[in-house]
Amino acid sequence: MPTISLSHKLLQEIQYMHGSSYSSDDWLEKLSQIGCVVEDSNEEHIEIEVFPDRPDLLSHETMARAARSFLYEKSQDPAIQVSDSGISIDVNPSLKDIRPVIFGAVVKGVNTGRNEQQKDAFIQSLMDHQEKLHLSIGRRRKFASIGVHDLSKIQPPFRYETVGSDFTFIPLASKEKMSVSEILSKHPKGIEYAHLMEDFDRYPIILDSNNDLISFPPIINGDHTTVKETTTDFFIDVTGTDERACEACLLLVCLSLLERGGRVESVEINGWDNKISLYPIGDAKRHRVPDSLIKKILGLDLEIEEISRSISRMGGELISSRVVTEGVNKSERWSDLVVGEREHVIAMPRWRSDIMHPIDLVEDIAIGYGYENMPEIYSSVHLDAVPLNSSNINRRVRESLRALGIQETQSLTLSCDKDQFEKMRWDERSNVTRLANPITIEHTILRQRILPSLMNLLSANRHHELPQKVYELGTVVLDSKNCNSVSWACAEVTGGFTAAKGYAQALLRDLGAISEDIDWIPTNPNSGPWITGRGARVIVSGEEVGQIGEIDPSVSSEFGLRVPIHAGEFDIDALRKLIQDPVL
Repeated sequence: MPTISLSHKLLQEIQYMHGSSYSSDDWLEKLSQIGCVVEDSNEEHIEIEVFPDRPDLLSHETMARAARSFLYEKSQDPAIQVSDSGISIDVNPSLKDIRPVIFGAVVKGVNTGRNEQQKDAFIQSLMDHQEKLHLSIGRRRKFASIGVHDLSKIQPPFRYETVGSDFTFIPLASKEKMSVSEILSKHPKGIEYAHLMEDFDRYPIILDSNNDLISFPPIINGDHTTVKETTTDFFIDVTGTDERACEACLLLVCLSLLERGGRVESVEINGWDNKISLYPIGDAKRHRVPDSLIKKILGLDLEIEEISRSISRMGGELISSRVVTEGVNKSERWSDLVVGEREHVIAMPRWRSDIMHPIDLVEDIAIGYGYENMPEIYSSVHLDAVPLNSSNINRRVRESLRALGIQETQSLTLSCDKDQFEKMRWDERSNVTRLANPITIEHTILRQRILPSLMNLLSANRHHELPQKVYELGTVVLDSKNCNSVSWACAEVTGGFTAAKGYAQALLRDLGAISEDIDWIPTNPNSGPWITGRGARVIVSGEEVGQIGEIDPSVSSEFGLRVPIHAGEFDIDALRKLIQDPVL
């Protein structure tokens, strides 16, 4: 979940613009109800973790707007006024297969603060908001990327077209021209997002009527459009591959500037397909919610006034409550509406991209009504869970290993080549699934074996007393496909190959394997983490299902361990196929 740091001073300033009082005590008490978790609070800042389904709370301004409705019950229009800017963007057909979606907006007369300190805080807050939208709705700029520019430094109309890798311009925070290829290979932002431009020989850019570059999306803006303390009029572009994500990002940036007194103006988009459209659209979205769905999920028979107040606290508006005279439009993603039953027509802000089904509005009604006001009754929805047949072997594996006194753990599926192959002396089992944009060098691939994760776990707990016995039943990834595996590792002075084989025999016996079908074949020297002569490949009905043995001290030392360790790892999918399940 994204975390934002809200400044008390900025929040007070924004609420002051709208004539609202500001009480940090109210915020701390109520914020969790609208999709936030307060991580920390002091005299200057509130650290808030925002739930992924509420990207409309990722800035000071949008948080303040939501709080006015929810905390102070100040109803607000779910629509915003949008006038025509007279500005247009012409989209070249070459963008169709590269980055086809582009939206734009103009916001004028923004109050960025009364002094230099406030203006600096505003600019930093605006940049933080952009990056959080990039990470959440924008999926690291793949679905949507945002550019915010000083309108006074650019000359409309604008063009969205493609250029070759030799095209040059001065990127943001630079003083010298760089080519597109140089930016992708040398500039920090270019290196970070170059994977989004892979396999392209043409690259998207936005130019003004003077042929000055505004943006090279989704990588970086041009330097001359940088927002400064003197900027009050803004041009916003959003490009991407997903229309819904792009529209939500555009509206949320506009909303944050609108909260600061700005006037939102639309931009005409002449699309690559010759369609002409105006964005942003300020009108609210209307949704139809069956009254029976509210009663079924919440167990409440709410009055119209209660529904209206609840949805108003969430920033929406109850338009009408009526009897259905026609069924659902099958093109809509809404639940069935039966002719003759009551429905509620609710208008919600268009930037609430998290609302995709009537159940989302039922949740908003519940939040607005107050969970603390809900009656203490059992749910009227009763669903009996039926276990999957495939889960039976997982249950029996866990029961068997627990009976041996081994503690279950759960670790990340992410790993790295060094842990998976170099330290353990194992070869790759199949094609390795690598992360295109890893965050750390420890998490660059999806693991092919679980045992290295357990070795790291024992290493992290080497200051605790022995014995330490752990196992994990989890996912490994082979040829980009999820597979199931179980591994155990026991650090104990009295352990050895005999103990490792005993644990494996006990597990196979509990699963129902016939001893005559099991063979133990010595592993080749230095083929795996085992001491030579103390490792074995486990064969069931002629097929290898795993390996067991005593860990070589040279391998243990690679993980910072200096105690005897015996371990094993089995392929759950192979065991399921080869051993008859006595339950079925």
